[in-house]
Amino acid sequence: MSTPQPPMPQQAAPGPSWHTAPGASYTSPIPVVRTHLGHALASEWTKIRSVRSTVWTIGVFLFLMFGMGLLFTVAVTASDSELGDETALALGFAGVLTGSICVITLGVLTTASEYGTGMIRTTMTACPGRGRVLAAKSIVFFTLAFVVTLVATSLVALFQVSILESHGGREPTGAEWLKATVGISLYVALLGLLSLLVGSVIRHSAGAITLMIGLVLAPLVIALFLFSDSLQGLQQSLFEYSIPNQLSIFYDNSLTRTGPKGWDPLWIMLGVNALAFAGAYVLLEKRDV
Repeated sequence: MSTPQPPMPQQAAPGPSWHTAPGASYTSPIPVVRTHLGHALASEWTKIRSVRSTVWTIGVFLFLMFGMGLLFTVAVTASDSELGDETALALGFAGVLTGSICVITLGVLTTASEYGTGMIRTTMTACPGRGRVLAAKSIVFFTLAFVVTLVATSLVALFQVSILESHGGREPTGAEWLKATVGISLYVALLGLLSLLVGSVIRHSAGAITLMIGLVLAPLVIALFLFSDSLQGLQQSLFEYSIPNQLSIFYDNSLTRTGPKGWDPLWIMLGVNALAFAGAYVLLEKRDV
């Protein structure tokens, strides 16, 4: 029987040497490239598609759009009434109005949630160009909101027109199809983009969502209680330029006979977004993150 030998100390494997020779500079093996807007777009797209709030919010939006569309279609087919001079496209208004709340919420969360979690510091460290970050967020969100809304409004419109064509409704023209699908999708995407910019200014999710929902609903509600004759002008303006009325114009079903017509709501929302983007950019450059 041999005598057990004491364990020999193990020699550590040689690791990589991070020290360079005296006088020599370190060269990273990772290629260094000059960043541009494409990198910011890729980063924002990765963030917006990887968070659960995006999936849930878009899911609720699609549920409201298709659910309201199906509900109104069934209600018309089950009744003895006919559409008369109206087209079946007008039935899509309710789904768009309720679904726009989801787009507003997602727009606010795209920017304001980063301030709540502190992620904005990482974002600004990776991309010090603050204007580039705001532009990338705006482009990614607007494209996503427009595509999702266009798909939903187009499918709902096709379904309603095909089902209700036997209820005396007027056949929609090409211009009416364009306004009820592309036009309304551009308007809803711009409304969501305005929410994103408001979220960048306020930096608080709950506050920005409350402000945007108030902007959508408050003018119409306030106008309903302006009974004084001296306030008739203000009441009429609130009716004409309220968000619900501007949405209804795309379905040729305006709440008033005066005010914006045709594609006017789209130009109004585009101008409001330009002003909001300028304000958000100035504040983003001046304030600390």
